[in-house]
Amino acid sequence: MHFIGAGPGAADLLTVRAVRVLAAAPVVLYAGTYLDPEVLGHCAPGAELVDTQGLDLDQIVAHCARATGEGKDVARLCSGDPSLYSALAEQTRRLDALGIPWDVTPGVPAYAAAAALLGTELTVPELAQSVVLTRTRARSTVMPETEALENFARTRATLVLHLAITRIRSLARELAPEYGEDCPVAVVYRATQPEQVILRGTLADIADRVEGAGLRQAAVILVGRALAESVSCAQSHLYDPGRDRSHISSHE
Repeated sequence: MHFIGAGPGAADLLTVRAVRVLAAAPVVLYAGTYLDPEVLGHCAPGAELVDTQGLDLDQIVAHCARATGEGKDVARLCSGDPSLYSALAEQTRRLDALGIPWDVTPGVPAYAAAAALLGTELTVPELAQSVVLTRTRARSTVMPETEALENFARTRATLVLHLAITRIRSLARELAPEYGEDCPVAVVYRATQPEQVILRGTLADIADRVEGAGLRQAAVILVGRALAESVSCAQSHLYDPGRDRSHISSHE
């Protein structure tokens, strides 16, 4: 059983390992809600393809158990990277109970694809050196009390919000006291897919832009001063011409 990060959507953003595993798997489970159909072009001709968007976790695991019992290798395509919001922990716990071995192939996470499209570094010297990856609660699992958005906002780190686009207006109001209403915000919908949309704004106006575009899912929200289209920042110590490099060997 192989969990594979399908990346943000583009068929050419899978890893070499992911493509190799997909090409050999006779059974492929994939999240049709978020996946560009072209990604399935990496699957073997004749492979059994199961769209999991209408299945619950027990049904998904049942497909895995059935195929494994038939002696077939299974690939489970997760959007983005399996380490973020993929229900990996829940699925692997069930697989362990069934004695089904599994492994994980990482993928390009949505926030990294979004930053690439924006041409933005999320960590800028002396401006932002941390990135917070989080989500908010609407019709989803309860957030831990210690992970309230206001706690993260106080750090003023670059903030990446998943699964939150329908709450953009209330989120902007919640973040503005710490980040400032003029703080840059970017929203990237279906990054790298044919229907991708990129919206830039501030905490003061981003909700109007999102609602005007009619975005309701599959988008990441990035907030922080590092997102300004023109950033004035200190020079990184690593590349500073004044840094003493006499102790650095050719192997470093």
